[in-house]
Amino acid sequence: MTPAQELEQLRIENTQLREQLTSRDALVTQLIERIQTLEARLSQDSHNSSKPPSSDGFKRSPKKRSLRKSTGKKPGGQPGHEGQALKQSENPDAVIAHLPTTCEKCQTDLTKEAALPHFEPRQVFELPTQLKLHVTEHRTYSKKCPTCQTVTKAKFPQSVKNWVQYGPGFRALAVYLITYQLLPYARVCELLNEIYSESLSPGSLVNMIAECYEQLAEPEKTIKTALTQAKVLHCDETGLYVEGKRHWLHVASTLYLTHYAHHLRRGSKATDEIGILPTFQGVAIHDGWSNYLRYACTHGLCNAHHLRELAFVHEQLKQAWAAEFTTLLVDLKEEVEVARARSETSLSSARLAYFEERYQQLIAQGLAANSPPEGGWPCGKRGKPRQSKPKNLLDRLDKQRHQVLLFAYRFDVVEYGKERKRIPG
Repeated sequence: MTPAQELEQLRIENTQLREQLTSRDALVTQLIERIQTLEARLSQDSHNSSKPPSSDGFKRSPKKRSLRKSTGKKPGGQPGHEGQALKQSENPDAVIAHLPTTCEKCQTDLTKEAALPHFEPRQVFELPTQLKLHVTEHRTYSKKCPTCQTVTKAKFPQSVKNWVQYGPGFRALAVYLITYQLLPYARVCELLNEIYSESLSPGSLVNMIAECYEQLAEPEKTIKTALTQAKVLHCDETGLYVEGKRHWLHVASTLYLTHYAHHLRRGSKATDEIGILPTFQGVAIHDGWSNYLRYACTHGLCNAHHLRELAFVHEQLKQAWAAEFTTLLVDLKEEVEVARARSETSLSSARLAYFEERYQQLIAQGLAANSPPEGGWPCGKRGKPRQSKPKNLLDRLDKQRHQVLLFAYRFDVVEYGKERKRIPG
């Protein structure tokens, strides 16, 4: 082989090696991104994502911390707080008198002595010694007319349809245990049998729930009408499985009313058929999902979602701007609450300008820390840029900043949110 041929051979091998290195570099980059994605997925829980607390498992994360600032108050009830301690009844069901039998000083017999009028009461609240169902028998009698001799029989009340049946209170308890306390059918049958000695079948429970469903048609219609006329409405949806298939549960709520709707779809087909959002004209608070934005009402974004996402970006990706953004939102919320406590209806233009400037600065810092890679963001399966989680969050905070800060401009939104927290559950 001539020197020229050897040189050409080396050039070819060098080109092949460069191509292999380029291919391996791309593979390494791809694997690093995959590892980061998997690590991020494993590190997500209810405090830094939209995952429910039930998915956290038994491992307690040390990273969870409250965003509330210390008030300096001691734990427990504060002075002036109305407690909920057990109070004595003015009309006890039974009274047991305890009388002394001998004098504690000289041991004289006191059994025949009358008790003094003053006494010290102590009460014990206990379940009845025997829990049993109260049975009411309805009897219909007949009467004979003295004029025409016709025998007329009385009619049973409309609610009494069978020879023997459970009353509305018992049926309501069974439905409550299944639909609210979420007990399995077999457990409810076992519980009612243990307490009331009544053998109940799961089929009877199914019939009770079906009956309750039919009776709630009018109340549900009234609730939906009230929700469409509400000033502020919170909207959300979550997945559930029915016989192994993915379905969706849609919720719309105010301070006192909540409507749940089950549907096979998640998007506009479901919300249109449910019929609340299409005619709603107030403020809809939600997580920014595009399906909600298609409705012609005022929109506000739920910052509880943003705080969880910011916690993820700060704790897992170590981006400092996210922690500062969290502080910004919390500080702004506290300032709004202080202004509301002073019966003010809005923040001053100077304070709003200050927070908006901080807002813009942090958006700029976040975008600088999440600039597109060389060649742009990679495309997903549908050809759209597959941006990182921080970049998606920044785009939402930037493009929908008015919806994010709506609580600072509309104090009625804050008032609703604060009052709502007082309701248990």
